[in-house]
Amino acid sequence: MIDRLDAVEDEFLTVEAELSDPAVLNDSGVLRQKSKRYKELTPIVTLIRAHRAASDDAAAARELLTVASPHEREMMRAELVAAETEIDRLAEEIRLLLLPRDPNDGRSVIVEIRGAEGGEEANLFARDLFDMYVGYASQQGWSVDVLSSDVSDLGGLNQTTFMVKGDTTWGRLKFEGGTHRVQRVPVTESQGRIHTSSATVLILAEAEEVDVEIDEKDLQIDVYRASGPGGQGVNTTDSAVRITHKPTGIQVAMQDERSQLQNRARAMIVLRARLLQAAQQQADAKASAERRSQVGTGGRGEKIRTYNYKENRVTDHRIGFTTYRLQDVLAGNLTETVEALIADERARQLANGDD
Repeated sequence: MIDRLDAVEDEFLTVEAELSDPAVLNDSGVLRQKSKRYKELTPIVTLIRAHRAASDDAAAARELLTVASPHEREMMRAELVAAETEIDRLAEEIRLLLLPRDPNDGRSVIVEIRGAEGGEEANLFARDLFDMYVGYASQQGWSVDVLSSDVSDLGGLNQTTFMVKGDTTWGRLKFEGGTHRVQRVPVTESQGRIHTSSATVLILAEAEEVDVEIDEKDLQIDVYRASGPGGQGVNTTDSAVRITHKPTGIQVAMQDERSQLQNRARAMIVLRARLLQAAQQQADAKASAERRSQVGTGGRGEKIRTYNYKENRVTDHRIGFTTYRLQDVLAGNLTETVEALIADERARQLANGDD
């Protein structure tokens, strides 16, 4: 453990020196990479130095205890206990920070929500989930940019794709991928019966151009007339864009913007994210299985979370977490649920010896 901590601090000092190197400062890509690594290492090194200081304090207290007078020994013992308690606390924090980092940490997130089983009620629930994530993003200080949106007849969402930007978005939203189930009386129900419907959520990490190399020859780009409601000119020009990545068959369509160029740019953002996900799946078989299971078929039986209106209950079935604050959760107060999922992930990593 000591050797590993020394290696972390050595890397920190190396990166710190490199950030003053003119060669690094003049290369924006390298500078961004080094700055990101420096930001990752800073909290760990801060804790390592605090742990070292507490260890020195404990060693000094032990030494003084051997020569202290009977009157002083009680004070020395209290200082030693305090230092040892601090050492244990800092060691646990360091251990958590040294857990393997998710390769997507620090990336912004692309979220896709679709109504699944339940007809129009599923689309209305998809709208509720969208509003929930927008509310949570506002609480976290993140920004939201809607890339595409298909509104249903009653104001729900057949589907929506949006980007959430922020340093911690991936780490806190990656658990949201899967089938979300709602149990309530739909507005379309005339006899007051509770229905069960579902919507699917897909979470993608934003990919930069340097992350995914796309050959223009591998793209089939089709343009067509946008459909559905829109402003003047939206439905009268060939502004909608559909891009197919021929090697993988991945297809992305955008039509919300007036400009064909804008729709193409947005489609490329989503395409890069999907290709990054595919590459990560190929590189890591375990991650592949986990990510492929995010959405499944959208069936109610595959749910990761249930929102029960009658009981005012939200239950995350993966970890058995339940809260009876449904309206708060739908308003965007997801912190309690997300923290429980993060704690479960850390506990599993520690249990697997990933420290």
